[in-house]
Amino acid sequence: MAAIPDDALGAFCRHTHVAVAGSGKGPLSGLTFGVKDIYDIAGHKTGFGNPDWLDTHPPAVRTAPAVESLLAAGADMVGKTHTDELTYSLTGENVHYGTPVNVRAPGRIPGGSSSGSAAAVAGNLVDFALGSDTGGSVRAPASFCGLYGIRPTHGRVSLAGACALAPSFDTAGWFARDATLLERVGQVLLGVAPAVAHGTVLLAEDALTLAAPGATAALQPALERVSKVLGAMRAVTVSAEGLPQWFEAFRILQGAEVRSQLGEWVDRVQPRMGAGVRDRIQWTRTISEREVAQAQAARAAVRSRMDALLADHAVLVLPTVPDIAPLCGASAAAPDDYRARMMSLLCIASLAGLPQVSLPLATFQGCPLGVSLIAARGEDRLLLALARRIAG
Repeated sequence: MAAIPDDALGAFCRHTHVAVAGSGKGPLSGLTFGVKDIYDIAGHKTGFGNPDWLDTHPPAVRTAPAVESLLAAGADMVGKTHTDELTYSLTGENVHYGTPVNVRAPGRIPGGSSSGSAAAVAGNLVDFALGSDTGGSVRAPASFCGLYGIRPTHGRVSLAGACALAPSFDTAGWFARDATLLERVGQVLLGVAPAVAHGTVLLAEDALTLAAPGATAALQPALERVSKVLGAMRAVTVSAEGLPQWFEAFRILQGAEVRSQLGEWVDRVQPRMGAGVRDRIQWTRTISEREVAQAQAARAAVRSRMDALLADHAVLVLPTVPDIAPLCGASAAAPDDYRARMMSLLCIASLAGLPQVSLPLATFQGCPLGVSLIAARGEDRLLLALARRIAG
């Protein structure tokens, strides 16, 4: 077994380390990648960010298909990367295994739950990395760490052989330092698709109002860059009822699925969990069937709204998150308002099952700040091509 790369960033798992050589031939030959510790590797255990999960699950019988595809395309897997506990957080601060270093914003969180994958790419430890995104777990770290990152259309990339959190929202996802490589990885995981010209470019005004005042100003040059490449943007209101209401529907539905997915294991094992994750798991038990039914109706309305908005290959432009990465150790005491604003932006694509790519186009207070593009379901390759064009 190959040794863990020189990793002063705490990005790679020591407790579930495994390295796998790629085929040596194919479109990703010569490249290295990390894999979030939710994906199975045959003959090895998957940790899911929790030591009791690791202890209560056997080694995997087969390697997750997404990982197999990358290996077959020639890339070498150099190790498993850290994840937030049970992937049920967006900070990257794991009470059991620590917080990977965000080299692009020292002293600030890398974001989660794909924390190690983002940190490894940002720190030049690997060329690209595989993560996952349920409520923003690729998009938020991409913004915080100054990376290109994509959440694909829900169901577009196989999640067989991956630990599930909330299956109707869970997606695979990946990071790269440049848009060209992000697209090359997409050509492997998404397959070949005919080129499609983008339609109207829409600017999400209500999303911009959720950004911090200073961040809004910092985003303007990035928005102008997008407009210069893609054409004039037409301002739209994404949610007539307010994006925070969309977040509430997402929160209820995700929580109900987390309870269904993990509740029996938590009851049986009584695992050690960090306070934030434990509190969220306990809260899922309070969700009523009536709340779930209301949230399901809200999700159906969101999907209809987004289908109409993104018809004819339209592209929606918005901030990935409302601000730069919070300071390490500050997340627990941070105002609920920040998390609510962040999730109000991230829940759009999650609720509607849409692809979203985050581009590292802005900086604020010396730290990265991402701009995102969202397109209709199935138009992942269009977003990757647009990201490459904007990156120049």
